[in-house]
Amino acid sequence: MTKAKKPARPFRFFDNREKYLLFITTCNEKQVTAGRVGAEIGHVRARPPAFRLFDAGVGDATVLSLVMRRMHHRMPDIPFLVVGKESNPENLRVSLEKLPDRFAEHPRTVVVLTNMFYSEAPWLSPNREAMRDKVNWHEVQLAGNTAHDYDKQVHELSAFVERCWQTTASTKTGNPLYVEPSVLVLYRADQSFALNDVIPDPGRFDLGYDLVIASQPYRSRLPAEIKVRNVLAPLARALAPGGRMITVQSTPKGSGMDIIRRVWPRDDVFTTPRHELLRELERQIGEACPDLEFLKQRASEAEFRFELQLSPEELSGSIGTSPLLAAWNAAIYVAQIGDAELQQAMSSTRYLTETRKVLEKNRGLEFVNEAFVVARKRG
Repeated sequence: MTKAKKPARPFRFFDNREKYLLFITTCNEKQVTAGRVGAEIGHVRARPPAFRLFDAGVGDATVLSLVMRRMHHRMPDIPFLVVGKESNPENLRVSLEKLPDRFAEHPRTVVVLTNMFYSEAPWLSPNREAMRDKVNWHEVQLAGNTAHDYDKQVHELSAFVERCWQTTASTKTGNPLYVEPSVLVLYRADQSFALNDVIPDPGRFDLGYDLVIASQPYRSRLPAEIKVRNVLAPLARALAPGGRMITVQSTPKGSGMDIIRRVWPRDDVFTTPRHELLRELERQIGEACPDLEFLKQRASEAEFRFELQLSPEELSGSIGTSPLLAAWNAAIYVAQIGDAELQQAMSSTRYLTETRKVLEKNRGLEFVNEAFVVARKRG
């Protein structure tokens, strides 16, 4: 008897590490996004015992670390509680490398990282009661007082990450599922007394957040109902009085999307613009959360641009292979093009020809993201 074939794993573009790394090193999307997110800090008034931030997708922690810099600039004497969700162990390792400088500059910082789902991570507790006793809760007091001291100790966490951040793929959605729920808590040992009321305890964590970051937290082609139900609604519920959630997503605007339209003229990539998601979010939780405000902004306020970072020399004369491939990768990454479509498009050199035309016409490549905000009224 022949064994039945396992169903193919649904495609998840963001799981392609090679394309991800090329995108973040050739485009300034992370830096520009951090600037837009950081602008929300001025609208939030911190309440004791700490300014509480939740990052719904830490990634390589570029956005998070840049936002934390801005937080320190505005609030140098206020304790921080920073909670981040990240299911990818490789991303987590890279993220940990960015933290020593943050602990050195802002001593009263508690960083908590978890692999739990969107509906669990803000509260650091699994939804299923059977999983609550299986949480790998690891608390680390960092000794010393320099970034060098902390860097060595952070690198020693590799074994914990490897053991506790294991994932399996959902056969239905392809989303990574944790094997065991895990929580990593980091803070400076010399600040433990001052941070006593900030450090979360297992099973007792019900504080709301002053700022929630949801940057590219879902696949672009998912319907609005699913994006809101699985991601945005639980995050909005986690806001504290006076808190704000900023969501950032891609749009079909910008010269980078001209490449996509030239190669796939019938592909409708971005099906849920911000106003549709806000309407759906209000429909799903507006009645249950009457103190939430779904802020509507004009395009000039909501949209911001980022670009492929190319030197003038790379754009002068005949454009070389390296800029072409970087531009192509940026376009397909933003549009989340699947492997099957890519294989077909790259079976000839037409994709490079179209990419070259767009680069030459625009003397570069730019993309447009949009942000929208949900705020909880102050109590």
